Amino acid sequence: MPQELLTAKTFAHGVHPPEHKDATERSAVRRMPFAPTMLIPLAQHTGAPARCIVREGQEVVRGEPIAEPGGFVSVAMHAPATGVVARIARTLDVAGRMTPAIFIRVFPGSSQEILYGEYRDMDSLSPEQLVQAVQACGLVGLGGAAFPTHVKLTVPEGKKVEVVLANGCECEPYLTTDHRVMLEQPELLMDGLRLAVRATGASRAVIGIEANKPDAIETLRAKIPEGEPFSVQPLKVKYPQGAEKMLIKAVLRREVPSGGLPIDVDAAVFNVATLTQMADLVPRQQGLIERVITITGPGVERPGNYLIAIGTPLRFALEQVGFSGSANQVIMGGPMMGAAAPSLDIPITKGMSGILVLTEEEAARRPQKTYACIRCGSCVEACPMFLNPSHLGALARTAAYEEMEEQFHLNDCFECGCCTYVCPSNIPLVQYFRVAKSKNRERKAKK
Repeated sequence: MPQELLTAKTFAHGVHPPEHKDATERSAVRRMPFAPTMLIPLAQHTGAPARCIVREGQEVVRGEPIAEPGGFVSVAMHAPATGVVARIARTLDVAGRMTPAIFIRVFPGSSQEILYGEYRDMDSLSPEQLVQAVQACGLVGLGGAAFPTHVKLTVPEGKKVEVVLANGCECEPYLTTDHRVMLEQPELLMDGLRLAVRATGASRAVIGIEANKPDAIETLRAKIPEGEPFSVQPLKVKYPQGAEKMLIKAVLRREVPSGGLPIDVDAAVFNVATLTQMADLVPRQQGLIERVITITGPGVERPGNYLIAIGTPLRFALEQVGFSGSANQVIMGGPMMGAAAPSLDIPITKGMSGILVLTEEEAARRPQKTYACIRCGSCVEACPMFLNPSHLGALARTAAYEEMEEQFHLNDCFECGCCTYVCPSNIPLVQYFRVAKSKNRERKAKK
């Protein structure tokens, strides 16, 4: 390995789980067939749900807007396939909640050509118009958070963005979506960086990539346009290097303050797939209707990276890759931050970057017994936010949720799972913290 990769930058603390990327990191992106029925939830992003603008029985073409933003922190939705609006009703979402959705019955004889949208002159758009165009195309962060991209591109009054960071770390085990996007669409990524720099007024851009992707590092360095203030920064392979605060710390040596955002240190962070889609969709005035998803794990016959239409039922997608098991074998996302699928009938959404499928034997293994905390300090040494997970866990067990937030910075935890991963007593610390945050939100809502 080149010396540059051996001495790559990183952050303090973190863990080194097995990568498990061999099965898909060399698999080129393949398109998945269209399901007979698509389910498009109106709440696929952080913020207000979109507002439906179609009616039952209405025919729609692929790419046509079917829902408008429900506010500033909201995005539009578009038809992922040509068909007819079969019904507008509630469906189960990734979190196991019932949420409003648009059901589209796909026309089986359609070529599924994108018939909506037309090219526009990007040079004529002001930064404000560019932000509006990004919202109209329905773009959200494709790294998993699904935060509306146009909000990140909007620089608040009194703030500034000096550097745009493109996040190509993909530190979550098993997932290789971003890796393939960087290898297969490097020109679009550069175009997306240009748009982000233009919208935010940044003076430069840096692409952060973990050192286990030397082909992506080499490819992107070769594609940097002459004269552009872009660079590629190799980073050490460590989890959670892809978290935006960790990425900022490693690349810029700046620390986002407690309760703060990247803008507080003059930075804006975007996933590489998000930037690529922005460069592809905005000039053509088209919506986000499909994305690349890694489907992998010992429970599938044909693991790979697939271009899948938003709204595709999970069951249909898994059948295409050779899986016939049950929902308790499926994790939405990776093993560190992913969540168990509540059902195989949930739809693929914009924020879904990976699907990990276990074998029936692995899923059936009974969880190990949880023991008392032995005060070993492993969780403290692993926490990238320098919290005390052991003490937070003890408070959680006594339901001292307000104290966790007000005195011990609970909300600085971004639920990476490092503490749970290293705990020798098998204490589900990150699950405790999720419950605590949920209880605090409920308490504030009642007030």
